[in-house]
Amino acid sequence: MAGQSTPYYTPTTKPNATTNSAHLLRKNNVLLACLVFFLCSFFYLFGSWQPRVATTSTVTSLHTSTVNCASTQSTSFNSTIDDTYKDLDFSAHHSAAADDSFTVKTYPPCSVKYSEYTPCTDQKRSLKFPRDRLIYRERHCPEKNELLKCRIPAPFGYKNPFKWPTSRDLAWYANVPHKDLTVEKAVQNWIRFEGDRFRFPGGGTMFPNGADAYIDDIGKLINLKDGSIRTAIDTGCGVASWGAYLLSRNIIAMSFAPRDTHEAQVQFALERGVPALIGVIASKRLPYPSRAFDMAHCSRCLIPWGQYDGVYLIEVDRVLRPGGYWILSGPPINWENHWKGWERTKDDLNEEQTQIERVAKSLCWKKVVQKGDLSIWQKPINHLNCKSNRKISQNTPLCPIQNPDSAWYRDIETCLTRLPEVSSSDEVAGGAIAKWPERLHMVPPRVSSGSIEGVSPDIFQEDVLLWKKRIAYYKTVNNQLGQPGRYRNLLDMNAFLGGFAASLVDNPLWVMNIVPVEAKADTLGAIYERGLIGTYQSWCEAMSTYPRTYDLIHADSIFTLYKDRCEMEDIMLEMDRILRPEGSVIIRDDVDLLVKVKRIADGLNWESQIVDHEDGPLEREKLLFAVKLYWTAPADSDQPT
Repeated sequence: MAGQSTPYYTPTTKPNATTNSAHLLRKNNVLLACLVFFLCSFFYLFGSWQPRVATTSTVTSLHTSTVNCASTQSTSFNSTIDDTYKDLDFSAHHSAAADDSFTVKTYPPCSVKYSEYTPCTDQKRSLKFPRDRLIYRERHCPEKNELLKCRIPAPFGYKNPFKWPTSRDLAWYANVPHKDLTVEKAVQNWIRFEGDRFRFPGGGTMFPNGADAYIDDIGKLINLKDGSIRTAIDTGCGVASWGAYLLSRNIIAMSFAPRDTHEAQVQFALERGVPALIGVIASKRLPYPSRAFDMAHCSRCLIPWGQYDGVYLIEVDRVLRPGGYWILSGPPINWENHWKGWERTKDDLNEEQTQIERVAKSLCWKKVVQKGDLSIWQKPINHLNCKSNRKISQNTPLCPIQNPDSAWYRDIETCLTRLPEVSSSDEVAGGAIAKWPERLHMVPPRVSSGSIEGVSPDIFQEDVLLWKKRIAYYKTVNNQLGQPGRYRNLLDMNAFLGGFAASLVDNPLWVMNIVPVEAKADTLGAIYERGLIGTYQSWCEAMSTYPRTYDLIHADSIFTLYKDRCEMEDIMLEMDRILRPEGSVIIRDDVDLLVKVKRIADGLNWESQIVDHEDGPLEREKLLFAVKLYWTAPADSDQPT
């Protein structure tokens, strides 16, 4: 204002009292702000670091002492965490705890008559369905109101199976108390009863001298040693001796057989530690993707290959990889020398072989060799020549363009499944696959070609690294996962690209990789291209396997996937059915769902604990580690016969 002088500050001017006070105030505010920022940052970083330390460095084992049925000693399950976690109570911090509609429930033991219950292949239910083409042996699941809400008991005296590779040759009688096969297949050397155990000499109907020698004979006709053959399928597998002895050659077989008059044949296979499922080739597609197996095998499997317009060989063609082999031994091969022993006429057997040869030719297969009791055909690497020849021959018609991997309750068709297009006769349809073990770590052709929506090569490589990290973390929580021989039969309920199995491939175990039919991406074909095995499954239904199949079950986001689709308790009861006593479970899911899962686990009499995600406590996804406690049917109960 006029008449008033405005004070100016210069470096040489002595400030008046008002100016000095304002300057000091501003300086103090800056210092205070810096101090507050430093303290907030320090305590935030310290708080974030502290739980991580508990997760990664102070995580130790919680020993759950359980009865070991094999001896009077108890075994300890090194599973969870130290005292830092014992007092954690997730229920106080999540909305699931306040959900009054989700009540605590206990699940009583079922009657001992259910000790070998297979819900979707139940023999009594199967009698309601047509016997034509063995349709009654296919999957026929119970209605929702028929589902059991109880825990399947192990037979009295159940013991932990022998460790691999001893289990290949021995199994406890108490675990599978059936002697019928020891009499029925005595001459064929399938199985023998010795005191309290069964012995598997490795014989079969067409290889009474042992599966090892039989496989050596096959190896003289096609190369089983160079890694080009990794995955195999055995139709009508018996007790799976063929698959059992292939494992020493780095070939893994998916063995299957129906639940029929050969009581418990698949159960014996699983008890031996060999991959197997209950199944039959009848009116529905096999639950595997197209182009999955390097080799298919039938040793007197009694499948009428030439009948019904060759529909069964057409289905084998669908699941066989381009360039893959089909091996047949038993009737009608070498009928000239066996017709009397098979109690069939020469004309009948000759006609059967003629039918098979005709169907194989219509599929554009090439007969590689017939020597002794073995005959081997090879599928072409593409359909280029097959299409051109089809115009002038009576070949099986090509199927309309469709999804060849669609296999869950899908009818078998009497048309040839199309192979992916190629530009030259020497190009492998769908892409060439590396030999084993290189193929395990290479980007699968289905991924590199963009055939799987939303899955790129970069996502595949990220998944490989992710599972190496996760498995390393799992072993810090459950150190028995790192002990060779502790687990043999493993199940991954939502396998995605098979990363869980791939990270454990150097251990003496195998993993059944499940791709749920409800999953957004169908990745099972890529899993097979990695040299791993698996099957399709809906977890709203029971799995085609016996009780007590698996030593460890892994479930990644299963309850998120099936939320509002089916009941959580039914999935958990199925997990309990197929898990062995003292078997382990690893479940990862959203924490609110895991709180509910843990309540059901408590009702199933599992020992369980929720722990942090491998990336720390700030992640909503948590992990539940559990062990199924040992229990059996009482001693005075009637055992199944």
